[in-house]
Amino acid sequence: MSDKPRRRTSPSPPRKSGAELTYSSYLALDELLRLQRPRSEPEHPDELLFIIVHQSSELWFKLILHELDGLIALLEARDTLGALTSVRRVNALVHIVTGQLSALETLPPQRFAQFRAYLGTSSGSQSVQFRAIEAMSGMRDEHFLQVLRQHGEIAPLVKQALGRPTLQELFDDLLAAHDVTLEQIYAEPNQRPLQMLAEGLLEYEQGFAMWRFLHVQLVERIIGPATSGTGGTLGSKYLQKTVSQRFFPKLWEVRSKFFKG
Repeated sequence: MSDKPRRRTSPSPPRKSGAELTYSSYLALDELLRLQRPRSEPEHPDELLFIIVHQSSELWFKLILHELDGLIALLEARDTLGALTSVRRVNALVHIVTGQLSALETLPPQRFAQFRAYLGTSSGSQSVQFRAIEAMSGMRDEHFLQVLRQHGEIAPLVKQALGRPTLQELFDDLLAAHDVTLEQIYAEPNQRPLQMLAEGLLEYEQGFAMWRFLHVQLVERIIGPATSGTGGTLGSKYLQKTVSQRFFPKLWEVRSKFFKG
């Protein structure tokens, strides 16, 4: 027998019967590319842009929810470094979904008006995944709950998110497990990992607020500040109220404590 060590090989993936897996079949591109169904008649050339930006946003929302699940699990496991890595990915995803709003800035108001009536009662405020992200992040106030109820019974995905601890509560639990306060993680050099995680969470909130702000600006740019949104919503008037909402009020409050006295 040879004394040479055996080379380790990766296990082969399970093979499924049928045609060989390709780029197109793996990504289900035939099905995916059939999901853009403009409603305007004759088809307005800008409606495809409108549909794809919103559909891709929902795909990114799906991934953000997936990554938030992972972040929550890491916070519950008291894994500070793992949570720090996780929140960096979440922040990158929020940056992407915010950046694609710029594509809709190329939609002039008169052209949107030409196909807007075909949208019926549909409205971005009906996005279940976006509401679930808000709920997972920390939205719990009565105004938020009233907005949810305006569209009927609260969706199961949102109910599930509302039943979980907020990110602020999980971060508080992490600090308690380390027997430190927010002030200490900023004042003591040996608490650097917790401080970096706190800043990552704050960056997440700021990124989310930037999405809200740019969304308000976009809506006003396309339909004006006084026009109601699709489906009879308040349009930019409602969106403006959401810009100042906080996920991590304690992370903002701790800053002023260093400048008192």
